[in-house]
Amino acid sequence: MTEKARCGRGVRGGRVRRAAGSYRAVLAVTGAALPVISFLGRLPVAVIQFGSVLLVGETSGSLATGGAVACALALGQVTAGPFVGRLADRRGQRPVVLAFAALNALAVAACALGALLRPPTPVLLALAVLAGASVPGIGPLARARAVALLRREDAPPGLVNAALSLESTLDELSFVLGPALVGLAAVAGHPAYAFALAALLAAVCGTGFALHPTARAVAPAAAPRARAARSALPRTVYAVRVGLVFLGVLLGACGAGIAALTEELGAPGHAGLVYAAMGVMSAVTGLSTAALPDRFGLYGRWRAATAAAALLSLPLVWTDSLAGLYAVVTVFGAAFAPNLVTGFALTERAVPRRRLAEGMTWAASAFVGGQAVTLAVAGRLAESHGPGAAFALGSAAAAVACAIALAARPETAPGENAVPARVDRAAGAATPDAGAP
Repeated sequence: MTEKARCGRGVRGGRVRRAAGSYRAVLAVTGAALPVISFLGRLPVAVIQFGSVLLVGETSGSLATGGAVACALALGQVTAGPFVGRLADRRGQRPVVLAFAALNALAVAACALGALLRPPTPVLLALAVLAGASVPGIGPLARARAVALLRREDAPPGLVNAALSLESTLDELSFVLGPALVGLAAVAGHPAYAFALAALLAAVCGTGFALHPTARAVAPAAAPRARAARSALPRTVYAVRVGLVFLGVLLGACGAGIAALTEELGAPGHAGLVYAAMGVMSAVTGLSTAALPDRFGLYGRWRAATAAAALLSLPLVWTDSLAGLYAVVTVFGAAFAPNLVTGFALTERAVPRRRLAEGMTWAASAFVGGQAVTLAVAGRLAESHGPGAAFALGSAAAAVACAIALAARPETAPGENAVPARVDRAAGAATPDAGAP
């Protein structure tokens, strides 16, 4: 082996060890149980989002109705999500998650029962909106809690970024496992079984997340101060949210294109597997972001991630075979998690600490909202003009997200989140402020 090869392997090995050390340091602060509970607590969202299409499609005989119900679920979540985050900032996570977890379990069960009883479509849509609006937002709140725990320990920005990478990976894995559970339930007997599991997880794991001792780390903000600071958000926050909307448009358009192309190729059952391939690759790259050097700041990462998404999505427009679809989507999946990780990291850096949960839920809602609306639009586009048209819409959205990232300039809430460089004792290296461009 040449000296250059040995040097390259040593650098890669050092980055892997650094990433592993960062994740160990994060788990040492949050505890190993919290990520497990939060992962199981966010699974119901993935289960009902995908499962509603199959369940309502089977009971009503109309996939269009199933898609409309899935869209209503997402819009309910997008509308109520920021309110849940704001409430958690003001009242504390524990009482808010306890209440919404119980309500969500009942709403999911009611949604499944409604589908089985086959009421008029408006009733189904109303139940779906309630199920979406009652989601306790465990993903965004887990991010806010992890950041609060690390800040309490005076952790460097590198560890905060590692925690956000871990949370985004858990999101990706939930949206791989959720559809898989729905598929297993359909094979075992009926998609409604998946809804029963989702209701159980919402009740049990939502309650577990609320009662976990780390909930005390997120202290409620004083109402007068929070109200006085309502207009104090930097422009960066809004730029990131708009960028996440277009990232959601990209994912929604790709989802519609994948479904249309697999059906056109006579292999509709492969749509879920293609999604899984994309999700697994995204999760792997999400975990790998902790190994990026500190000098590669958040704004540089945002621009690189959006540019990669725009470029890697282009081959989908001309893909016309199942093998090609698997290959292109798997490579494209590498760009997804870095976009989400960076979007949440920029949000964490820019919003005032007393509005962190609200900021995280707004970011998540922006992404989900872009995806939900696009699923319906891109589906019709694919039916009229073929899968390539849906993929082209996604590529155009990625290009807009890249333009937004290029135009954005570093900005932080004054005096709120600035963190000086310090030694990361857990990782054994000096860690500068990763928010610099």
